[in-house]
Amino acid sequence: RYRLSTRSELSLGSRGGGHPAGHPHPPGGGGAKSSATVSRNLNRFSTFVKSGGEAFVLGEASGFVKDGDKLCVVLGPRGPEWQENPYPFQCSIEDPTKQTKFKGMKSYIAYKLVPSHTGQQVHRRYKHFDWLYGRLAEKFPVISVPHLPEKQATGRFEEDFISKRRKGLAWWMDHMCSHPVLAQCDAFQHFLTCPSTDEKAWKQGKRKAEKDEMVGANFFLTISVPTGPGAGLDLQEVESQVDGFKAFTKKMDESALQLNHTANEFARKQVTGFKKEYQKVGHSFKCLSQAFELDQQAFSSGLNQAIAFTAEAYDAIGDLFADQPRQDLDPVMDLLALYQGHLANFPDIIHVQKG
Repeated sequence: RYRLSTRSELSLGSRGGGHPAGHPHPPGGGGAKSSATVSRNLNRFSTFVKSGGEAFVLGEASGFVKDGDKLCVVLGPRGPEWQENPYPFQCSIEDPTKQTKFKGMKSYIAYKLVPSHTGQQVHRRYKHFDWLYGRLAEKFPVISVPHLPEKQATGRFEEDFISKRRKGLAWWMDHMCSHPVLAQCDAFQHFLTCPSTDEKAWKQGKRKAEKDEMVGANFFLTISVPTGPGAGLDLQEVESQVDGFKAFTKKMDESALQLNHTANEFARKQVTGFKKEYQKVGHSFKCLSQAFELDQQAFSSGLNQAIAFTAEAYDAIGDLFADQPRQDLDPVMDLLALYQGHLANFPDIIHVQKG
């Protein structure tokens, strides 16, 4: 799934290796020539400008790239892709608990995180996840950072909401840990490893991430691309693949939105309409059974029991319908929400590439 985005990003990303794709001069030596032929975008609020892509193309990036900051693109079996994380890991999110601060004046939910590469548990609030998302989205303008589960002002401490949010955060965390670039980011590692009880260390790491110089135009300097025979990309082929990917994501976004609407409507009917209809049938059988109970004949008892059992069966079927979305549709919709977040990201990423 990363190859799809990195192929779209590569012709822009290849400039980080010292030269724009299809241009023989590096930004340092040939920057004046590039600046003379590329005009500034009049829309200063465009994603291309805000991402730092324009400043990079105009030769205005000036950061010093340390070895630890380099992001390597390699030629995989199906084309360019991010270099794999040599030390893959996972992270579980469990046991959401309600905690308080300021002597009970403020309540919040804390989630227990256990990264497999440290084995040390830490506790994080939703606001910590939100901070991390903001840092990653700013730092990586050509990488799709998955969206977090939505915020909610009311009902934050209701059991169903907490359970649903934990599942959403778990999907998010699985994706983050498996991404070859995001998983190794210093801000993400700080989030996973800083002890919950060490407020000073947390703030120091937070400030360090917020003062990261390899953002904006300088970020593009960190991308290292393959060199040598067969490493070059044909610009027309890149453009064709970007256009194809753009059409695919647009269609998938429309289809995902339609599926989300249809599935939610169907789940609503199962929980309310279908259950209610089966319960109405069950109630009717129960009334019939109560009528037969007025007949005190011995031979009627077996029939009464059968009718009462039928009423209970219809009630049980209604409960099964109401519970069914939790077994199938809800997990699918949770995963779909993650992909809808990616689909919302791609237009801006493609805009940076086009720029």
